[in-house]
Amino acid sequence: MQPLIIIATPNNSWLHPEVDFPRTAEAIAEEARLCYENGATILHTHAEGKWKATIAAVRARSPILVQCGMSSLPIPERMEAFKNRPEMISIILNHHDEAFAKADFNVLHSKDELVEYVRLCKKYRVVPEWEVWHAGSIWNLNFLIKKKLLKPPYVTTLFFGWPGGTWSPPTVEEYLYRRRLMPEGCACNVSIMGAGQKEILTTAILMGDHVRVGTEDLPFDHSGKPATTHELVRETAEMARAIGRPLATVQQARKMIGL
Repeated sequence: MQPLIIIATPNNSWLHPEVDFPRTAEAIAEEARLCYENGATILHTHAEGKWKATIAAVRARSPILVQCGMSSLPIPERMEAFKNRPEMISIILNHHDEAFAKADFNVLHSKDELVEYVRLCKKYRVVPEWEVWHAGSIWNLNFLIKKKLLKPPYVTTLFFGWPGGTWSPPTVEEYLYRRRLMPEGCACNVSIMGAGQKEILTTAILMGDHVRVGTEDLPFDHSGKPATTHELVRETAEMARAIGRPLATVQQARKMIGL
């Protein structure tokens, strides 16, 4: 079994907007350093829109890999992220339909847009992280694979319990069902919002998949107390060690995601 990659998400909490999170480039970089020291090897960041400053600050403080989020944005609004050469960028494989505490997102992402994302990732040497919200997402991923636009490993994140029209039940049964549909050659992560997180995280770790935790996903530890992202990373790392799954180093993570 491969070592475990932990992806840290020290971003705004969509369901609990009262939860604090780092907002400046320096604050994000410091939290990223703490996440790295507690076992994370990838930072999923929104950078609060300050992509250049944030990517530079993060790299100055730790070797954690940078994954640029906000896949709801149209491609022109993501070009600054591409041009600053993060290791990864998030790309949703289907329509955005999410219902949060203070904002709803309804954005169509066509197959033509996905093809353009592939072109940009190759141009800027950025690894695409494909967001898989339901079985239709997997159809679109297979569409790209069959057109020979992608080569393995296909880095994917499976989402569970995020409210809205792309919601799926945050259950182990749903995780196992969707996991069986994934094409060969995937490096799969899981993201769970709300109840069911601990059970799916534990199952994914046991199954050899990878995990994503932080204030964006669920800003509470397994006892229900509010926690920072690096505390959630530490809790997850301790759980993995108890199960017997070693944590990935940055170099191991780079190899597993195809860098």
